[in-house]
Amino acid sequence: MEKSITYFENPGAENTDAVIELVRERLEGSNIKYVAVASSTGASALKLNEALKDLDVTIVNCSHHVGFREPNKAQISAETKTELEEKGIVTFIGSHALSGVGKSISKKFGGVTPVEIIAAVYRTFSQGIKVCAEISIMLADAGLVPVGEEIIAIGGTGSGLDTAAVLTPANMTNVFDMKFHEIIAMPRP
Repeated sequence: MEKSITYFENPGAENTDAVIELVRERLEGSNIKYVAVASSTGASALKLNEALKDLDVTIVNCSHHVGFREPNKAQISAETKTELEEKGIVTFIGSHALSGVGKSISKKFGGVTPVEIIAAVYRTFSQGIKVCAEISIMLADAGLVPVGEEIIAIGGTGSGLDTAAVLTPANMTNVFDMKFHEIIAMPRP
């Protein structure tokens, strides 16, 4: 089997359109039925939906937990969440699988937790690879993407999309059962 990987010189939102096109190309003729996307505001999820609307795939959006940037506030507006739902896209809002309470402990008491080490290892590839792993765990735990079935996960660095991978999600309780099968695109570290 021969596959190609697209590498971007820089991370960030400037790669969003290219990542979406590469994901579309990978989906065409495949048996992949789920696409997980990290879109804190929903803007990238809306762009992705527009590009994939004629394909038979389920798009699931993952946003930051309420309070990520500001207490009691979600980054995705109620209007955008409703717009996504009207297009058949569920948005999950929840705690990060690879930081969560552990990050709070580290901030308060110092040191690092094992989960933060796992996140750091994923970041040695790119922030987007870490995001792909993290959202697949979160969405699997919520029952929104299947465990044991290949999906495409899409993430980024800061804002927008710059990374996409084919992976098999795992639940948090079996996190080491997650398998990355292909990297479609990512920024060079």
